[in-house]
Amino acid sequence: MNTRTITCIEDLRARARRKVPRAFFDYAEAGSYSQQTLRANRADLERIALRQRVLVDVSQRDLTTTIIGEKVSLPLALAPIGLCGMQHGDGEILACRAAQAAGIPFTLSTMSICSIEDVAKAVEKPFWFQLYVMRDRGFIRALIERADAAKCSALVLTVDLQVLGQRHCDIRNGMTVPPEIRLANLIDIATKPAWALSILKGKRKTFGNLAGHVRGMENVTSLAQWTASQFDPALSWKDVEWIRSLWPGKLILKGILDVDDAKTAAKTGAAALIVSNHAGSSMARRRRSRLCRKSPTRWAAKSR
Repeated sequence: MNTRTITCIEDLRARARRKVPRAFFDYAEAGSYSQQTLRANRADLERIALRQRVLVDVSQRDLTTTIIGEKVSLPLALAPIGLCGMQHGDGEILACRAAQAAGIPFTLSTMSICSIEDVAKAVEKPFWFQLYVMRDRGFIRALIERADAAKCSALVLTVDLQVLGQRHCDIRNGMTVPPEIRLANLIDIATKPAWALSILKGKRKTFGNLAGHVRGMENVTSLAQWTASQFDPALSWKDVEWIRSLWPGKLILKGILDVDDAKTAAKTGAAALIVSNHAGSSMARRRRSRLCRKSPTRWAAKSR
């Protein structure tokens, strides 16, 4: 398949499956445990249908709107994806450029390969930065300051991943960054020469926002290793208030699923809420339909 035959997202998924090593493809494709929540997410989305009306003038179609005051070409944003730079070398930079060319926001993950500074230097417009809260609050303060210095236009605070769900595919594949030197991995990578070349030519081979900035984590390799040691299960609404006091720009809370939580979140001064359960890769097991159905607030919804 070449680029001329790509007609839809499924074509892109098939292309990625052939070109990206299995460990990294499965990381983006799979959920946690039995993937029940991931399947429920897809089923919920597939049930959404557009009401079709006929015999109205559609010669001037326009999907432009605003998201947190930013004009966008259509009501979409690219969600934060950890390890995006392991799907393709400099993946975060390329994705940000693509999003900005399309006129929609791009969100850089804390667990990105390219750092905040890497992306800021390589693109022309501001982007959003997604923040995980770790036990090391000094590091969190530094991350917020770095995002501000990079002129990020919004801070997306993830509130639903204090405990990472067990991802069976990652365990089976021995998923590390960069790839662990094992026979199966070497054989897999050897069959993906274009991917390997892109990674070799990329700016970084590990977590750009973490390595070199956290004592004892200079050689971070495993996402599970980092989350197990640093993600803070004691995160509370008081921490949201603390982050709000540090961040001078627009704050978005990502991972709201319950109506009562949404009401509390609205009182924090957040510019928007994202209805999300990490695409079924976190401990969240509930579905988002109840919140979207009952709440009068306007939501930005995404998958991961």
